[in-house]
Amino acid sequence: MTAGTTTIQESMSAFMSARPGLKYVFFGGKGGVGKTVMAGATAVWSAEAGKRTLLASTNPVHSLSSLLGQNVFGTHAPVTGVNNLSAYEIDTKETIERSKRDIREKIQWFLKFAEISTRADEFVESATMNPAFEESAMFENMIDLMFKDEYDTYVFDTAPTANARRLLGMSKVYSLWVNKMMKSREEAQGLRQLLSFSKKKEADPLMDYLVDFRERMEHARVLLTDVDKTAFFFVTLPEALPIAVISRFINWFHEFGIPVGGVLVNMRIDSGVVGSDSAEFVRNRLAMQDEHMQTIWDRFDGQVRAIAPLFETEVRGVDMLRRIAANVFA
Repeated sequence: MTAGTTTIQESMSAFMSARPGLKYVFFGGKGGVGKTVMAGATAVWSAEAGKRTLLASTNPVHSLSSLLGQNVFGTHAPVTGVNNLSAYEIDTKETIERSKRDIREKIQWFLKFAEISTRADEFVESATMNPAFEESAMFENMIDLMFKDEYDTYVFDTAPTANARRLLGMSKVYSLWVNKMMKSREEAQGLRQLLSFSKKKEADPLMDYLVDFRERMEHARVLLTDVDKTAFFFVTLPEALPIAVISRFINWFHEFGIPVGGVLVNMRIDSGVVGSDSAEFVRNRLAMQDEHMQTIWDRFDGQVRAIAPLFETEVRGVDMLRRIAANVFA
């Protein structure tokens, strides 16, 4: 497969074939570059290769139902026309409300244990007003799917890259936070024992929760950083802004140890159908894309996995996803 004088060193199909144990596949990038389409095409390809596949959206602004032409909101729904494939748009509102209930129970439990006569609602309101709370709730839902291990392959359509960065980095952030909490808790318990007349060791439900939470986050970290099981693909257009966005974040993903699978270029105009008699806008657009493609080859040397064309119609429905997959996995 070639683009101009440049050759893709390892195609998407070669990359996937070389990693038969790949289980968690993520797609991210700037908003509007076609993350959902690429995730959908990959999920269709995976399912038709015989793997039980779940296509899941962790993007609060869902578009899977629209892409597939069927309602997949809030439930694992079999995708019409594709064996082995289910799709699921996570119900953000329900996820957040469930997280609030869980936090309220834990805070009430802690306050009772600590003999503090304060209502939990005030703490819950404070905890859930943080802008990152929604991402925390989505992260919990995402790793729940991964831990259940009900499918051979999970394909995640993530939020725009800045949000995905925080989302996938939470396992590390959570681990640091829990370790600090556990240290503080151990110190508090030690002091409480010293001041107590009883030498009987009391049950500590909060510490039990923190230990369990730390183990859960460590499990998530192990899965998200496993180069044999996980890959994060960045989707871009041959345009300056989306290229700049993923350039910044690829290094960040490497720093967090999340394996980067490569870069997919979307909506490339076919130069073969553009001639001197084509509209000036189209010729100018192609020239702009040619310039940015050179940037892509230079900046992401060896990481470009596929180039998907700009189609004559909107990508919607399983048949169009098959057409995308035929190009991406050529």
